[in-house]
Amino acid sequence: MTGSSRKGRIFLDEGSIHGRKFGKLKKEKDEFDGYNSDNNPRKSNLVRLDTPHLDPHMAPDNSPSLSPLSKSPWSSHINEESSTSSHEALVGSLVREEGHIYSLAANKDLLYTGSDSKNIRVWKNQKEFAGFKSNSGLVKAIVIAGEKILTGHQDGRIRVWKVSSKNEQQHKRVATLPTLRNYIKCSIKPSNYVEVRRHRQVLWIKHYDAISCLSLTEDHSLIYSASWDKTFKVWRTSNFKCLESVTAHDDAVNALVVGFDGLVFTGSADGSVKIWRREMQGKGTKHFFSQTLLKQECAVTSLVINGEGTFLYCGSSDGMVNYWVRDTNLDHGGILRGHKLAILCLATAGTLVFSGSADMGICVWKRSALNNEHAFISILSGHTGPVKCLAAEKDQEAMLNEKRWILYSGSLDKSVKVWKVSENAAISHGGHNNQPPRHSVDSFPRELPRVTSLRKMGSRRY
Repeated sequence: MTGSSRKGRIFLDEGSIHGRKFGKLKKEKDEFDGYNSDNNPRKSNLVRLDTPHLDPHMAPDNSPSLSPLSKSPWSSHINEESSTSSHEALVGSLVREEGHIYSLAANKDLLYTGSDSKNIRVWKNQKEFAGFKSNSGLVKAIVIAGEKILTGHQDGRIRVWKVSSKNEQQHKRVATLPTLRNYIKCSIKPSNYVEVRRHRQVLWIKHYDAISCLSLTEDHSLIYSASWDKTFKVWRTSNFKCLESVTAHDDAVNALVVGFDGLVFTGSADGSVKIWRREMQGKGTKHFFSQTLLKQECAVTSLVINGEGTFLYCGSSDGMVNYWVRDTNLDHGGILRGHKLAILCLATAGTLVFSGSADMGICVWKRSALNNEHAFISILSGHTGPVKCLAAEKDQEAMLNEKRWILYSGSLDKSVKVWKVSENAAISHGGHNNQPPRHSVDSFPRELPRVTSLRKMGSRRY
């Protein structure tokens, strides 16, 4: 990660550098890419992009030789005003002309970014390192499973990628879920078809609406996918077989996290957070409904569990963050108030909690180890569009006695910003720069007003 140790370099402002356009992209051979609208297998066509003005939706899926790296529309900027003494500093900005940023995943020194251009970019030290393409469906979710990269898409499919053993800058798609083998085998039995909206029938192993998020068990043996089709599905990582489909909510499932003690948490546009208990049955799984943690009028938009697995946080379209404490049998801990519009994403790092919102700000909270209360630290401002995704990792350049984190924020302003945030930061007492008071925790329950997000985000689906 590029840090403040670099001296003598001068970086221009964000708006003064023009992104570079795509050059020629070539796909050497056809590859199977899931199914068309009639559920038939298809092959992606050979497409050449000889001009930067071609529609990016025409871009083919990835092959080992295909990479958008050579002439990227991204440009990397370092904030020359950042200081090592600052507890919160904007240290870099990755600006693109491709599309809105919908997903992020940080893995050691690499950052994966997904957008509605269907490209997945890989960044190293705030410079583009690699890139690969999906044939269809904007990239709504990215998770790292060991050597594999999983991406969830608007078209309801999960794509699995693997880094080439010969060249770490090349990524090859190794599977599309559901797999062709699983799909054909399942389609033989009429009982495997379920009725969905408008009396349409689809196989139970296939999401018929956008995938909203992906999650993994701690040992990476199971993959969970949640969708706007009101279900979540469970996949075995070893062979990518769909093991189970659960109709979880009355509306779109916006968030899912795999938690502790075999529990799975889901959040929905129907305003509820539910707990599911996983049991292994032979070679499959069975999930049983356990309880409803939250039921409210406004949509649940995001869920996250801290690294120690002791707190569950829930963001909603009313701009509030609810949290529950594991040590007290998931009793409600309180509500964090800091945003004017919908919460779109959450992340945790150490004792810090980050909330990104449609109001374009990122609130930073610090959890007390003594009483589990959360204190407001600051608002990170810099985006000019809703903050759609967050990812955090430990700052390797921090001093031994300093707990400092690198926070990545992706926005619908088509940029990714890089922040350094320290757990040693002073707690704000409010009253300045439109910041909330020190203890933004209210009693529960209470009626919360619904705040409508931007129309582009949809009314209740995120």
